[in-house]
Order: sequence, then C-alpha cells, then structure tokens
Amino acid sequence: MGGLINPSPAAQPDESGFRPVLIGVVIVAVVIGILVLVFRAEQKPPAEPPAYAASLTFSDLKASAAQNFVGATVNYLDGTVTNTGDKTVIHAVVQVVFRDDMGQMAQREEVPLRVLRTGPPYDEAVDLNMSPLAPGQTKPFRLTFENISAQWNRAYPEMKITDVRTK
Repeated sequence: MGGLINPSPAAQPDESGFRPVLIGVVIVAVVIGILVLVFRAEQKPPAEPPAYAASLTFSDLKASAAQNFVGATVNYLDGTVTNTGDKTVIHAVVQVVFRDDMGQMAQREEVPLRVLRTGPPYDEAVDLNMSPLAPGQTKPFRLTFENISAQWNRAYPEMKITDVRTK
C-alpha cells in the first residue's frame, strides 16, 4: 500500500532461498572430503609375509564338509604342514583365498593354523602354542570355515602364511 507518505519497498531479489542451498552444498562437500581422506588413510599396502613363513610348507590338501549339530555346513581344509626351518613354531596365521569361476577372489579369510592332535575319542584341532611344530617336524593340520561364499569354484584355495611366531 504505497502512497506518497509510505512508499512501497522496491522489489529486491530474494536471496533467502539461495543462501541455505549454498550452505548445504558446502557442508556436504566438506563431509565428503573428510570421508575420502579417512578411507584413503585406512588403505594399507599389502604386508610382506614374515621371513620365517618360507620355512613352512603345506602338502596333501583335502577338502571336506560336514553338518554341525544345528544343521549348518562346516567346511574343512586338511593337510600336512612341515617346518623346514631351524626354529620351533608356536603360532601361525594362514590367509586363505577362495576364487570364483572367473578366477576372481570370492572370499578371503585369515585363520589360525591348528594342528591335529589325534587320540580318543576324536581328533582335535589345537593351536600351535599347545602343540608346537619343531624344526624338521611334519604335522597334520585342519582349517575350519563356517561360511564360504556361494561363488566359490570348489577348487583348492590359495594359502599363504601371514603371521608366524617362533621360539
């Protein structure tokens, strides 16, 4: 209601709708930048295997599966491990890579190496600290997997020692 005494305000461009959008875009860009930096910092180059890992060799691999008492399938990878070095092994971790039909990684697991202790009433897989692997000694082992990817091609997986402790 403009008049001579109260002139109507001049039409000014409405910046109130543009400012919140600009602030929102800046905040989103900052958050994305922080996330990129955090995830980039978490990526580590693959660690070199321990030097003593070359002294442990696997042979006689056999895969099997069984159902546990709740009806789930448990997969086993049995074989023998030989210590060709000059130290007693008290702990080892094995990285197991399951491949799909295209040769791509379907699943990767890191599991402790457990040797089989035979005797009544059944064979028991125990950690190496309970049954150390002496220099020149060969023992049967068992790796247990509760869940393996459905894409697994059923070929023997790749196995690599990623951690070894000796005494």
